[in-house]
Amino acid sequence: MSLRQVVDAPLSVEQHVAAVDDPRAGAVATFVGRVRDHDPSVTGRVVALEYSAHPNAAAVLADVVGRVAGRPDVLAVAASHRVGRLEVGEVAIVVTVATAHRALAFDVCRELVETLKAELPIWKREVLADGSHVWVGM
Repeated sequence: MSLRQVVDAPLSVEQHVAAVDDPRAGAVATFVGRVRDHDPSVTGRVVALEYSAHPNAAAVLADVVGRVAGRPDVLAVAASHRVGRLEVGEVAIVVTVATAHRALAFDVCRELVETLKAELPIWKREVLADGSHVWVGM
């Protein structure tokens, strides 16, 4: 199963772990990014995030994941980013990487998360408890 998607439905960590199942894998590293109730750079309590994606976001995600998945030392990769309105505690991104050894799995997972953050054309608007909002990353 291949999970490389931008979707407007809840993300399943279990599906991502299952998607990278490989008998050669001695390690599976997973990153789960969740909506939190605060942002240190913003005054006020965050109650939700609204993610918007460029029409080519899914293709960009697939390309970035494909570059990582094509490495000979990476056995499998799954990554998804959610769009739409997410409440505090909901999962916004899941990245899962399977390799033969743990150090590499951790390193590749972190690299993939950072690359997606830098390259994926998805923007977020923080909705605050007082009804105001703040665009982040623009």
